[in-house]
Amino acid sequence: MEIHYFAAARAARGTEVEHLEFEGTLGQLLEHLAQLGTQHTDSGLSLGQVLERCTFLVDGARAEADAPLSGVQRVDILPPFAGG
Repeated sequence: MEIHYFAAARAARGTEVEHLEFEGTLGQLLEHLAQLGTQHTDSGLSLGQVLERCTFLVDGARAEADAPLSGVQRVDILPPFAGG
């Protein structure tokens, strides 16, 4: 699947898009990503800390942590945006 990071999530992960093979739930994916993250935002937040504040889209639809990822093509990680 493709994982697309936006704003602070992009800064904390250090990339805009990555490809990852993963089976499980969205919550399990987020735990996995938080463990992989070694970078931080300019304000010092780790990827795990950013993920706690995010909204997630799975193949274009809003998803919660219990969403299964089997067959999913894309996950978007959207931190809160100011002014929007």
